[in-house]
Amino acid sequence: MTRKVKDDGRSSRWDAHRETRRAELVAAAVRAVDSAGTEVSIADIAAEAGVSKPVLYRYFADKAELHGAVGMWAARQILDAVVDAVLAPAPTRQRVEAGVAAYVETIAEHPNVYLLLVRQHTGGTDPLADGKQLIAATFARLLNDTFGRLGVDAAGAEPWAHSLVGIGESAGQWWLDRRTMSRAAFTRYLSEFVWHALEGTTAEYGVDLSALDRPEIVTPLRKSPR
Repeated sequence: MTRKVKDDGRSSRWDAHRETRRAELVAAAVRAVDSAGTEVSIADIAAEAGVSKPVLYRYFADKAELHGAVGMWAARQILDAVVDAVLAPAPTRQRVEAGVAAYVETIAEHPNVYLLLVRQHTGGTDPLADGKQLIAATFARLLNDTFGRLGVDAAGAEPWAHSLVGIGESAGQWWLDRRTMSRAAFTRYLSEFVWHALEGTTAEYGVDLSALDRPEIVTPLRKSPR
């Protein structure tokens, strides 16, 4: 007969400590990239954290895992900022514009971190993969709720959400790389694109997206016109 081993809590305490330590090391990695740029080395990150490279690798199996953790940190920063902006009380178009502005402001705060992550993607494993999936899943829920309120069939919420993530990633990288226009101008152009993409989608179903600003208007469920 197998004897049950009593959990004395040490395992859960170690797990909590490990997660806290990983978060501290990710924060150090962000500071190192902010300071040293996209060519930052693992030695630079370890030095910023005040540890040796072997200690760093106790918490991350390799460089790719560390970059993935930084990618998730960046995704959460973006998601928190954008969701807070689009859920704030305001007319629909203003909320879309505020969401885009929040995104641009967030990547502008840590441009080296964002560029490091997207450039790693072009060279191999995508360190933003899990983060982009998290953002897309959240956007899909928001779009599903929004289109549901308009009485529109929201079966396309998931591909629409992934499309928005792809647009944001590509446009953000272009702007951070080139800086051929001001942040205000870039934000305006990207906001216009996102707004008209969403407005055009609802128009395909015969619904005005701005109807969200008139909650007294109730529309029947509209299926895809195609």
